[in-house]
Amino acid sequence: QVQLVESGGGLVQAGDSLRLSCVASTRPSWSTITTYAMGWFRQAPGKEREFVATISWSNGITRDADSVKGRFTISKDNAKNMVYLQMNSLKPEDTAVYYCAASPIDYCADHGCWFEYEYDSWGRGTQVTVSS
Repeated sequence: QVQLVESGGGLVQAGDSLRLSCVASTRPSWSTITTYAMGWFRQAPGKEREFVATISWSNGITRDADSVKGRFTISKDNAKNMVYLQMNSLKPEDTAVYYCAASPIDYCADHGCWFEYEYDSWGRGTQVTVSS
């Protein structure tokens, strides 16, 4: 089973930047991680969880939601089992709990995946609050 832990959230002002991090580990620790893609999702108060960005674990191909395109960048460090979300030019509407997720589906290795049902491991989330 893949364990995911997010960090890096906080309270910032509009226009500021934040970098979220997510570390993946396995339980038991000696088992290997079989992950084909990683993703970031977010859930704002009173709204459903939505896709933010995804990255293929093997080839690094990424895809972003239109709402964050040009402002957010997803990246990874395979050696450290880490995935990052660099968020620039933050807006109040970016306020949400941000979740890291891992996909075990092999076709996600081509270009990532962007539907929640394609992920089976989720972190507990990290709060990002952007004030105006």
